[in-house]
Amino acid sequence: MLEIEIKSPCDDLEGMERKLLARGAELLGEVAQADLYLSHPCRDFARTDEALRLRQEGDGVTLFYKGPKIDPQSKTREELSVDVPDPAAMKLILERLGFRPVAEVRKVRRNLGLGPVKVSLDRVAGLSGYVELEVQDLPVEEGRSMLLALMKELGLEGMERRSYLELLLEK
Repeated sequence: MLEIEIKSPCDDLEGMERKLLARGAELLGEVAQADLYLSHPCRDFARTDEALRLRQEGDGVTLFYKGPKIDPQSKTREELSVDVPDPAAMKLILERLGFRPVAEVRKVRRNLGLGPVKVSLDRVAGLSGYVELEVQDLPVEEGRSMLLALMKELGLEGMERRSYLELLLEK
């Protein structure tokens, strides 16, 4: 799956939510997420711009692979995921293969839908608020243009291409 994403800092997530709802966005819910990022035993994911993480959301756990960014203006990248029915066994398998925990990113995310765009209002522990705009499986230029136009309509300024993990590790 191709994920086309733009992330922008936002100090007023409540105001942004009101603005989105006034534009016809649908509130999809709020979730707490804990992302455990893992390092590869033979490859430096920071250098290859990849990520492997286990995400706990409610009672479910999902394993995600994120490929290198393929667009210099957005966070467009391949994203693959699989539900993990036995998280303890999965962690043990990854450990046996040499993967090691790097850091955990915790956030509370409010999700909204605005047409084909998924909007996430994120409160990340240790960071400020962020708005993520995302579409999937569109041609890169079409998706990026759609997200940049919405970003402008919403009055969002500044684009952050670094992941929450990178931002936290830089602190």
